[in-house]
Amino acid sequence: MANSLLQDITLEGKTALVTGGTKGIGKAIAERLARAGATVVVTARTRPSEANSEHQFIAADLTTVEGTATVVKEVQDNFGAVDILIENVGGLRAPGGGFSVLTDEHWENELRLNLLPTIRLDRALLPGMIAKKSGVVIHISSIAGRMPLWEVNMAYAASKAALNSYSKALANEVANKGVRVLTVSPGGVATEPMIQFMESLGGASGASPHEVYKNLVDRFGGVPMERMAEPEEVASLVGFLASPAAAYLTSANYMIDGGAVSVI
Repeated sequence: MANSLLQDITLEGKTALVTGGTKGIGKAIAERLARAGATVVVTARTRPSEANSEHQFIAADLTTVEGTATVVKEVQDNFGAVDILIENVGGLRAPGGGFSVLTDEHWENELRLNLLPTIRLDRALLPGMIAKKSGVVIHISSIAGRMPLWEVNMAYAASKAALNSYSKALANEVANKGVRVLTVSPGGVATEPMIQFMESLGGASGASPHEVYKNLVDRFGGVPMERMAEPEEVASLVGFLASPAAAYLTSANYMIDGGAVSVI
């Protein structure tokens, strides 16, 4: 049984594209997929100095139509199609403070970063999966899509809620074409951007990033596991979902939040 499970989790012979794949959650996912045997392509706006030579790298700004076209062309020229598409690019750019401080530009920037790159890449790369009647698409969302904090992440949360809805609809559309579409929604993850964001919220209070995060989520009952996730823990879930071991899973949104979302 153990050997059978290991065989189901292998990704030998598969090609995976990971957006935002050079740091944080994306980097951990790329490394997990590579360890399982996949050929991994990663994208980001700039190549980091410590870029892993095992992965093919494509420099592109996916918030633009031109950046998406660059990625699609390089992938199709080199591989024809991908078997696994992990759409991790995203982030929180809009200021906190509620509706009155959010301009049209703030709202548009959040959608441009957290929703539109996913839609464009899916539109370009899904036909290749459908032609093979095989493929896995995983959208990296956030528990903010279900637990918005008006004074911290209103626009970001709305963009992730839109991503969740889009992902659900897409999954149902392509399920009978051999393509699985899933969503993974992390809570707080101890990445460098998250630590910096928590430090900015803490301001002059002297509170540590973990204390600031705890104060935020305590408003919703806290995190039962009492810590942020590590990027590798999110990558472990994504690696399983991308593998044949999860062959009957599609359309679902998996919360990986240490128990923070308290509703059923």
